[in-house]
Amino acid sequence: MTPAPSGQPRLHLELSADARAAARAREATSAFLRETVLRGAAPRHAAGRPRPVPRRVEEAAMLIVTELVTNAVRHTQGPCTLELALHEELHEALLDIDVTDTSPEPPSPRPPHLDGTGGWGWILIGHLAREVTVQPTEDGGKTIHTCVAVE
Repeated sequence: MTPAPSGQPRLHLELSADARAAARAREATSAFLRETVLRGAAPRHAAGRPRPVPRRVEEAAMLIVTELVTNAVRHTQGPCTLELALHEELHEALLDIDVTDTSPEPPSPRPPHLDGTGGWGWILIGHLAREVTVQPTEDGGKTIHTCVAVE
């Protein structure tokens, strides 16, 4: 995750490996984005007033979070962690989305099933995120980092 300056909005959520993990992650992401606006950390209008995170950005973030958390629960043996951070870089607002899990194995893209039953997640993430990286963690797992432009 790109280090967000002190005072910038951040979320850290530990998720157990169960069927409700993705729903909890979506709820937390939605609340985080709403709170961010209320605290005035979202991009500002020219007049300096806070404005909401654009709906398309919120929807992209929710899809990315859902895919990453669902895959972490489905394909690993343990819990996962969701981290969100909103920050500015070169006058641009960015949302970092990181999901850390217990498996060292990187995602393995597979051909999408034309009946809609799977294989679309990694493609979807690649189209929605500006940046996607996979890094090993010190304890033998991995962190999948994505970055979405807020404007």
